[in-house]
Amino acid sequence: MSQPKPTVVDALAQLLADSYTLYLKTHNYHWNVTGPMFTTLHTLFETQYTELALAVDEIAERMRAVGAYAPGSYSEFLALSTVEEASGRPAATAMVEQLVADQGKVALSAKRLIEAAEQTRDQVSADLGVRRAQVHEKNAWMLRSHLE
Repeated sequence: MSQPKPTVVDALAQLLADSYTLYLKTHNYHWNVTGPMFTTLHTLFETQYTELALAVDEIAERMRAVGAYAPGSYSEFLALSTVEEASGRPAATAMVEQLVADQGKVALSAKRLIEAAEQTRDQVSADLGVRRAQVHEKNAWMLRSHLE
């Protein structure tokens, strides 16, 4: 038996939780990265968490626009998120590897939003999903380039 398809609100909540958790993790890594790639990664992480800070607001406001309330606590985000929070201070390469995987998870959440929105002909939410998927796929590529 197949799983029920998520609603637009469910998909938005998932994308918000994943995005916020990735924001916090990326900010953590920005503060704590060390090693020979410090300057490059410190700057790249800042660019990515700054973009995520704007994105979470847009996603939450879309939830309000469709009549739902946005989750807004760490406990709610952790319960919904497919991105795991960071603990400890991994080596720079491990940070990058984790963020590559997490960018992929958030891109997948964005694509789930697209699917849910298309079912209800909600072009605005679908557009938000497309834009978010594009950003996270590009971020994953930028991060992966540091592993080659």
